[in-house]
Amino acid sequence: MKRLKGYFSRFEKGLWLFSVLLIAGAFCIFDRSNYLTLFASLLGVTSLLFNAKGNPVGQLLMVIFSFLYSLISYSFSYYGEMITYLGMTMPMAVFALVTWLKNPYNGRKSEVRVETIGKKEVLFMGLTAGVVTVVFYFVLEHFKTASMIPSTISIATSFLAAYLTFRRNPYFALAYAANDIVLIVLWTIAAADDMRYLSVIVCFFAFFINDVYGFVSWRNMKQRQAANL
Repeated sequence: MKRLKGYFSRFEKGLWLFSVLLIAGAFCIFDRSNYLTLFASLLGVTSLLFNAKGNPVGQLLMVIFSFLYSLISYSFSYYGEMITYLGMTMPMAVFALVTWLKNPYNGRKSEVRVETIGKKEVLFMGLTAGVVTVVFYFVLEHFKTASMIPSTISIATSFLAAYLTFRRNPYFALAYAANDIVLIVLWTIAAADDMRYLSVIVCFFAFFINDVYGFVSWRNMKQRQAANL
């Protein structure tokens, strides 16, 4: 606890508290029954706080969140989200956890070393994302997934985010922010049938804010690490 006391800045603590209150308030107003959604949302926003610091703990929490979110997605027949998080995001979070632990900055396990990827790898990543998205589209169609278009787009953004996270690149946070926007659209459609899912929309709005901050934090972290070489 003493280590954590000065670990997060005042802004980061305020951002986390704001996110928690936003999520808890939405739960009390719109849901008040699905405590799994509440727990997963709070766990997810906490993982983003650690991710913004480049701390592997964030990836450990993301593994748990991915499993819980897949259960929530299954409840509304969002099989694309369920398959994406169980079959891609969760395994990639495990790989990212291992990679982050193996690549600490200056031997500090609490901060990963930031990596830059070249143009060839960007091209490879884009082509792979395209192939994965096309394959998953037919899988989702087979399972008669609700809201096919946003579900398919979510696969693409999730893959890019997971890949960049694994590669320790700052743009992983922007990819997740893009995915948050897609998920806000996806769960808005769900909320039209069940008002309880408005709390999930608020959750991903909070995630979006945290992911944008995560990108800013990683850019600063990259500059600081480069300056200390």
